[in-house]
Amino acid sequence: MNGNGQGNGNDGSCPVMTTADGRPIGRQQAMTAGPRGPLLMQDVELLEQMQHFNRERIPERVVHAKGSGAFGTFTVTRDISEHTKADLLGKVGKKTDIVMRFSTVAGERGAADAERDVRGFSIKFYTDEGNWDMVGNNTPVFFVRDPYKFANFIHTQKRDPKTNLRDMDMQWDFWSQSPESLHQVTILFSDRGRPVGYRHINGYGSHTYSFINDRGERVWCKFHFKTDQGIKNLMDDEGDTLIGANRESSQQDLFDAIEKGDFPSWTMKVQLMTQAQADGFEKSTGWNPFDLTKVWPHAEFPLIEVGKVELNRNPDNYHAEIEQASFSPSAFVPGIGPSPDKMLQARLMSYADAHRHRVGNNYQQLPVNKPKCPVMHYQRDGQMATADSYKAMTANYYPNTRDAMPKPAEKFHDPAWDLGSAIVDRFDSENDHDDFTQAGNLYRMFDDAERDRLATRIAGVLGQARDQVQMLQLCHFFRADEDYGKRVATKLGFDLNELMERMGAVTT
Repeated sequence: MNGNGQGNGNDGSCPVMTTADGRPIGRQQAMTAGPRGPLLMQDVELLEQMQHFNRERIPERVVHAKGSGAFGTFTVTRDISEHTKADLLGKVGKKTDIVMRFSTVAGERGAADAERDVRGFSIKFYTDEGNWDMVGNNTPVFFVRDPYKFANFIHTQKRDPKTNLRDMDMQWDFWSQSPESLHQVTILFSDRGRPVGYRHINGYGSHTYSFINDRGERVWCKFHFKTDQGIKNLMDDEGDTLIGANRESSQQDLFDAIEKGDFPSWTMKVQLMTQAQADGFEKSTGWNPFDLTKVWPHAEFPLIEVGKVELNRNPDNYHAEIEQASFSPSAFVPGIGPSPDKMLQARLMSYADAHRHRVGNNYQQLPVNKPKCPVMHYQRDGQMATADSYKAMTANYYPNTRDAMPKPAEKFHDPAWDLGSAIVDRFDSENDHDDFTQAGNLYRMFDDAERDRLATRIAGVLGQARDQVQMLQLCHFFRADEDYGKRVATKLGFDLNELMERMGAVTT
């Protein structure tokens, strides 16, 4: 031990501390001119520590900022190769390594886990043919169908630029002007709005995707991940009490369960729809099968079990393996592709772009994001570039005539989409849509007690909005189900007879 009571590293009892460049450190106290200072600029060890500390935090995610994650495996339980040539889905018993991240959506990184919010549910599959990212939520639908509305919607979930407070008026003002949000709003304020923890939620791809088989045939699909632990939710008083005791309740529950060997799992299922069925579905229901605010009825398009997801390892370092984990719906593998879903089409660009801003241009080279198969491309340089994937390549351009350079393979070319006589225009995403039937159907599935809790929760926050906003939103509830509208109106303190007269004026 030295005079300061610290090990000197020479007795073999512990490794020798070094700088980031590997230089051994003798003491870790500031270098000063005399015992009282001042500091010296030549103390590069202290400077390195402070410089790195200033840069330890990367920007938080704009949405899904607060999250938890773990590693595990996906195992195929049913061969669906007749529908998709995706290698990870082609053989019963095949295992694929995964990393999963769960999150809240609206709150910042300091938000409490048990708040009323949608939960993010994302999986990165490290397949033999590249990474496939399934980026979803614990709800099968979303608030908007037009990507132009997405950023504006998120603004309403964040803080008012003047007060720096969450604002119920701007939130409900947006929803009252966006009737397509009613289905998701009804889910959010139902009993499923506050899950007990991440182990007890379902996950949904939400969007419509495509499967392509080895014959070049395309079928549309939706992904479902059903929790094997069972759905468990918090009532409002339970959630409020839990937040007071532990703001990281979902993180704690997930980490502790895995640490003690109680590995959580989900059963992966898919719904399938042919193009002919899609055409018939729209004609019979009036619902666009690629509309993110709608579900496909299970009776008509039953769930087909595909495999099992299990989480069995906690991260060794949260920042390196979870905070920097970057999921993007643009990460496809052969046999899985996009659909005409407008929101999905926009997310194909926006997520990867957000990762390049937040983490760095070469975020895919970080260990947690790096594919476990060979990576061959002509992208070069930029922040964090390692050159691991192209250090032996003698060309950084394509086409080229040099030996053994990467080239496209025709067998991986996806079949063309037949768009018919598509007309390019900015089409209205709001008119001529039925935004009320599915929300009403969901409401009618609830028993009387849950309907009452739903109305109480909505009135508690909608009551903070302006009277005009309340009236517009009440019109949506009434269109979905008359009892839905009356319950919320009563909770808001309206006289129903006067309300019906006022609503007639609002809607005319």
